[in-house]
Amino acid sequence: MTAGRHVNTLSQSWGTPPKYVNAIKTFWGGHIGLDPCSNEYSVVHADLEFLLPDKDGLREEWNSKTIFVNPPYGADRNRGTTIKDWFAKCVSAHRDYGADVIALVPVAPNTGHWKKFVFGCANSICFLYDTRLKFLENGKDTGKGAPMACCLIYWGTEKERFMEHFMDYGATIDISNLQNCKIGNERKEQILMFATD
Repeated sequence: MTAGRHVNTLSQSWGTPPKYVNAIKTFWGGHIGLDPCSNEYSVVHADLEFLLPDKDGLREEWNSKTIFVNPPYGADRNRGTTIKDWFAKCVSAHRDYGADVIALVPVAPNTGHWKKFVFGCANSICFLYDTRLKFLENGKDTGKGAPMACCLIYWGTEKERFMEHFMDYGATIDISNLQNCKIGNERKEQILMFATD
């Protein structure tokens, strides 16, 4: 079990709680353009949904105005992918197509995928107040809570509106000031490089 979800051996049909689906739909005027990692039990009902095994969302184009991503949190050994691949796709959809992207993911700022695809790339984060987010399991609320804190990450152009809208669901912060900045070890390396010149 990885981050509260079983990896490959049991069902991966974990769904977004309806209150967050509704909040995201309201933010985007009533609908979601694309759900690239949907499942047969999803309550998202995006205009376009990619469902395995017919459509692998990581192999499809994410050319949509609004994209909501609740990716598998564990590794998919059959496809050789992890959550970092979903983060990378979020960044490229925003960069290449100008898409507004919101991802529901575990809070893990110490990981490489956060350092590479969130800090310096995303605009805002909402750290959800729910301490144990109750994902739908095969479309049903089983009452089980996730064992980790979760957040909504926003790659988009309406950061002030995102922060105001999602303040009802958690602490929102603007991280757009980190874009195009060297952070952490990259910053230290840059400082050392200038010091030796």
